[in-house]
Amino acid sequence: MAKTMKAAIFVENGRIVLDEKPIPDIAPTDALVRITTTTICGTDVHILKGEYPVANGLTIGHEPVGIIEKLGSGVTGFEEGQRVVVGAITPSGWSNACLCGCGAQDGAGTKHGWKPYGGWKFGNTIDGSQAEYLRVPDAMANLAAIPDQITDEQVLMCPDIMSTGFSGAERGGVQIGDIVAVFAQGPIGLCATAGAKLMGATKIIAVESVPARIEMAKRLGADVVVDFKAEDPVEAIMRITDGRGVDVAIEALGVQSTFEAGLRILRPGGTLSSLGVYSSDLKIPLDAFASGLGDTTIRTTLCPGGKERMRRMLEVVASGRVDLSGLVTHRFKLDQIEDAYDLFANQRDGVLKVAITP
Repeated sequence: MAKTMKAAIFVENGRIVLDEKPIPDIAPTDALVRITTTTICGTDVHILKGEYPVANGLTIGHEPVGIIEKLGSGVTGFEEGQRVVVGAITPSGWSNACLCGCGAQDGAGTKHGWKPYGGWKFGNTIDGSQAEYLRVPDAMANLAAIPDQITDEQVLMCPDIMSTGFSGAERGGVQIGDIVAVFAQGPIGLCATAGAKLMGATKIIAVESVPARIEMAKRLGADVVVDFKAEDPVEAIMRITDGRGVDVAIEALGVQSTFEAGLRILRPGGTLSSLGVYSSDLKIPLDAFASGLGDTTIRTTLCPGGKERMRRMLEVVASGRVDLSGLVTHRFKLDQIEDAYDLFANQRDGVLKVAITP
């Protein structure tokens, strides 16, 4: 086995480059996974642009599909050579956050408080998946075996965007018969639309302007699409709902305008489920928040991870109830990762998700 591997490395703001790194060593509770397919996330673009800080020299990426190359001496229940998916979030299973049922916020607290989103390690605090090999910590809590009948590309949505999008509907408390609005139909928003449909929403209003994304939203469950470039989405949604408002608004873009619009379209006691990654302070308008007296709920979410979450996502894929195969629009080799970033970061050529294969 070689001693080095190719990896996409954050060098400085504006530069992620392909270079050589040592193949990771593993501890007794780790696994070494040979990556067969991975992808680029919108969060990786935030890192590239310097909007989310990570250490120089870090391997980026948090959506791994691959084959177990080596298991630590303490790992049981898995075999070398087994095909697996690993969630973008890798909880330890034993931290205070995990034992409180919130593994995405894994990590030790300090006397000054807990560190948020500590469960997100790949491409954040440890080397990530845009490489030939990946060290998976706490492997027994995070490896999930892939059924033979499912392809790598079908699984590729599970680690992050599928789990995140679905969690937008779950955390929003979508119920049978609900009216749900989803702001932005990028990969996360499309998965939120699909998740709301699965959970029983009977009227889903998608807010989007790109024709290809509008078409995909309709395929995944949107009943109505509002083009925000053609009309004010708040006015349109209030008209569509006869002034009632929506039960749940899911914000999947991460900007002030969509966050605020989500608040303004809620019915009394409605829920704003926020999935966006925000890069500046948010303001809550007094009237939209009803001076704090409107029984409004605002929920935030970090992609749920761990092997049980991945098992559930795999079950959805295997059942055929949601088909996300159309989200992979472009394919690159790892050697072309810099070109893939250029395409994805600039949202050219109708890109939704890219498949990266070493």
